[in-house]
Amino acid sequence: MKKESIITLPNPHLRQKSQKVHVITEEVRQLVKDMTDASIDWEASRPHEISAALAAVQIDRLHRVIIVRNDFENKENQEFIALINPEIVKYEGELVEDYEGCLSVRDFYGKVPRYSRVRVKAMNVDGDEIRIKAEGFLARVIQHEIDHCNGIVFVDHIRDKTDAFYRLNDKGELDPLDYDTHVKDNHDLWD
Repeated sequence: MKKESIITLPNPHLRQKSQKVHVITEEVRQLVKDMTDASIDWEASRPHEISAALAAVQIDRLHRVIIVRNDFENKENQEFIALINPEIVKYEGELVEDYEGCLSVRDFYGKVPRYSRVRVKAMNVDGDEIRIKAEGFLARVIQHEIDHCNGIVFVDHIRDKTDAFYRLNDKGELDPLDYDTHVKDNHDLWD
């Protein structure tokens, strides 16, 4: 599967809740492979970004499946773990505002508040229940992807829009965007 399979706002499917997976089948395993292939293909076209994670809805499949990269620091390590029916069972720590981007929100980054730690339960591709204690960036990524399963996109969390949006420049640095000039009338973000 290629990066062109990744849907972006304003596609209405990104605002729909995904369905629970009841049985792990070969079709579910193929979905995980397709998600991984699309993520890696997207990443190959972006010199300054990694594909940290992806939800099935982002390739237009409304299943509660997410993949999360094993190593956020090493772009050469292209392994992902699949979390099926992921659910946050406990939010911990403090709310921390930090930058987020999304493969389904083209060219915009935003400052989003997320809990610094979460406890998650899910199934793996073998159907076994797994539990994860995540903190820092991993906790942020998991919250972001579980939001996708619930029809929520990161821009929905941004309340004070005046100083919250950014765009990546040619050097791989985030430049602030003036909300009134560059963001407010971008209906792709809000529809």
